[in-house]
Amino acid sequence: MANSNRRAIMTLYSDPSCPLCHRTRIALHEKNITANIEDLIDDHWPEDVAAANPYGNSPTLVDKNLVLFNANIIIDYFDERFVQPPLMPVDPAKRAQVRQMLYRIDKDWYSLWNALMGLEKGKMAQARKSIQEDLTVLAPLFAQSAFFMNEDFSILDCALAPLLWRLPMLNIKLPAKASAVEIYAKRIFNRASFQASLSDIERDMR
Repeated sequence: MANSNRRAIMTLYSDPSCPLCHRTRIALHEKNITANIEDLIDDHWPEDVAAANPYGNSPTLVDKNLVLFNANIIIDYFDERFVQPPLMPVDPAKRAQVRQMLYRIDKDWYSLWNALMGLEKGKMAQARKSIQEDLTVLAPLFAQSAFFMNEDFSILDCALAPLLWRLPMLNIKLPAKASAVEIYAKRIFNRASFQASLSDIERDMR
């Protein structure tokens, strides 16, 4: 993805193949935030950014003297600083439900990422099966509203879209009874914010 040529105070350091970075880029474009997006290839970090991030992971956001280095924290910051369009419901109970589902998405699916990428010996097949079965069971939820568990685009859609985009690359094929997931995914993929979020590497995944 081409970086912005405009000088901006805010810079997002992003691995162009990382689904968590992708999640953050979707939120950035959904809110139409002006920022520089710097691709991090092979963990080549600017020295000052590396020094400010104790975990050495991306995405990392630098905004003046503020450094944030967790995708969900970065998105929360976007949502609180740039209030429109909101990525969280206004109602406290609904916000709690969204946060709980986001926790489940990260714990149940994104925690399997190393296994899915073959970095944990002998665990790839089970990881694929787990995601396929979970998405199939949850398929009715994808059909209940325009977006996942919400009538408006939310942080849950930011989190789900990178995973669903990568299903073919991960050799995960959903059964016919999970067609609601495929319909939902196509709707999200057609959004301008999603298309703008894609790196060149991600476009080649499909």
